[in-house]
Amino acid sequence: MLTFKLQRWSAIALLVFLTIHMIFMHYVPPFHISFDVVQARLSTPTWKIIDILFLFSVLVHAMAGSYQVITDFESAFNYRKALAWASVIIVILAFVYGAKTIWAFQL
Repeated sequence: MLTFKLQRWSAIALLVFLTIHMIFMHYVPPFHISFDVVQARLSTPTWKIIDILFLFSVLVHAMAGSYQVITDFESAFNYRKALAWASVIIVILAFVYGAKTIWAFQL
Protein backbone atom coordinates (compact mmCIF):
# COMPACT_ATOMS: atom_id res chain seq x y z
CA MET A 1 0.00 0.00 0.00
CA LEU A 2 2.91 2.33 0.70
CA THR A 3 4.29 2.01 -2.83
CA PHE A 4 0.83 2.73 -4.22
CA LYS A 5 0.64 5.96 -2.22
CA LEU A 6 4.22 6.92 -3.10
CA GLN A 7 3.42 6.41 -6.78
CA ARG A 8 0.34 8.62 -6.62
CA TRP A 9 1.86 11.43 -4.53
CA SER A 10 5.01 11.52 -6.63
CA ALA A 11 2.86 11.67 -9.78
CA ILE A 12 1.13 14.77 -8.42
CA ALA A 13 4.49 16.32 -7.54
CA LEU A 14 5.78 15.48 -11.02
CA LEU A 15 2.84 17.28 -12.61
CA VAL A 16 3.58 20.38 -10.55
CA PHE A 17 7.34 20.40 -11.15
CA LEU A 18 7.04 19.49 -14.82
CA THR A 19 4.57 22.33 -15.33
CA ILE A 20 6.95 24.76 -13.63
CA HIS A 21 9.84 23.44 -15.72
CA MET A 22 7.96 23.68 -19.02
CA ILE A 23 6.66 27.19 -18.36
CA PHE A 24 9.96 28.71 -17.27
CA MET A 25 12.25 26.82 -19.65
CA HIS A 26 10.15 26.99 -22.81
CA TYR A 27 7.57 29.79 -22.55
CA VAL A 28 9.27 32.58 -20.60
CA PRO A 29 11.85 34.71 -22.45
CA PRO A 30 14.54 34.13 -23.52
CA PHE A 31 13.02 31.50 -25.77
CA HIS A 32 16.30 29.83 -26.67
CA ILE A 33 17.80 27.40 -24.20
CA SER A 34 21.54 27.53 -23.81
CA PHE A 35 23.95 26.50 -21.08
CA ASP A 36 24.25 30.15 -19.99
CA VAL A 37 20.49 30.42 -19.49
CA VAL A 38 20.37 27.18 -17.50
CA GLN A 39 23.41 28.19 -15.46
CA ALA A 40 21.86 31.59 -14.65
CA ARG A 41 18.65 29.94 -13.46
CA LEU A 42 20.44 27.28 -11.44
CA SER A 43 22.63 29.85 -9.72
CA THR A 44 19.67 30.96 -7.59
CA PRO A 45 18.77 28.90 -4.49
CA THR A 46 15.07 28.85 -5.40
CA TRP A 47 15.69 27.09 -8.70
CA LYS A 48 18.14 24.71 -7.10
CA ILE A 49 15.52 23.65 -4.56
CA ILE A 50 12.84 23.30 -7.25
CA ASP A 51 15.11 21.14 -9.40
CA ILE A 52 16.23 19.01 -6.46
CA LEU A 53 12.59 18.41 -5.48
CA PHE A 54 11.84 17.60 -9.13
CA LEU A 55 14.70 15.08 -9.12
CA PHE A 56 13.44 13.54 -5.87
CA SER A 57 9.92 13.20 -7.29
CA VAL A 58 11.21 11.50 -10.44
CA LEU A 59 13.34 9.06 -8.47
CA VAL A 60 10.56 8.15 -6.00
CA HIS A 61 8.09 7.69 -8.85
CA ALA A 62 10.52 5.49 -10.77
CA MET A 63 11.40 3.46 -7.69
CA ALA A 64 7.79 2.81 -6.73
CA GLY A 65 6.79 1.93 -10.29
CA SER A 66 9.69 -0.39 -10.97
CA TYR A 67 9.21 -2.10 -7.60
CA GLN A 68 5.54 -2.71 -8.36
CA VAL A 69 6.36 -4.14 -11.78
CA ILE A 70 9.12 -6.42 -10.47
CA THR A 71 7.06 -7.74 -7.57
CA ASP A 72 4.17 -8.58 -9.89
CA PHE A 73 6.19 -11.58 -10.97
CA GLU A 74 5.59 -14.56 -8.71
CA SER A 75 9.22 -15.63 -9.00
CA ALA A 76 10.36 -12.35 -7.42
CA PHE A 77 8.13 -12.77 -4.37
CA ASN A 78 10.89 -14.37 -2.30
CA TYR A 79 13.26 -11.51 -3.07
CA ARG A 80 10.83 -8.69 -2.33
CA LYS A 81 12.69 -7.32 0.70
CA ALA A 82 16.08 -7.45 -1.05
CA LEU A 83 14.64 -5.74 -4.14
CA ALA A 84 13.08 -3.04 -1.99
CA TRP A 85 16.35 -2.28 -0.22
CA ALA A 86 18.30 -2.38 -3.48
CA SER A 87 15.94 0.14 -5.07
CA VAL A 88 16.10 2.41 -2.02
CA ILE A 89 19.91 2.35 -2.08
CA ILE A 90 19.98 3.11 -5.82
CA VAL A 91 17.57 6.02 -5.36
CA ILE A 92 19.60 7.44 -2.47
CA LEU A 93 22.83 7.24 -4.47
CA ALA A 94 21.19 8.79 -7.54
CA PHE A 95 19.63 11.54 -5.43
CA VAL A 96 22.91 12.43 -3.72
CA TYR A 97 24.76 12.49 -7.04
CA GLY A 98 22.06 14.56 -8.76
CA ALA A 99 21.58 16.98 -5.86
CA LYS A 100 25.33 17.59 -5.61
CA THR A 101 25.44 18.28 -9.35
CA ILE A 102 22.52 20.72 -9.20
CA TRP A 103 23.83 22.46 -6.09
CA ALA A 104 27.27 22.95 -7.69
CA PHE A 105 25.95 25.40 -10.31
CA GLN A 106 27.03 29.00 -9.77
CA LEU A 107 27.80 32.04 -11.87
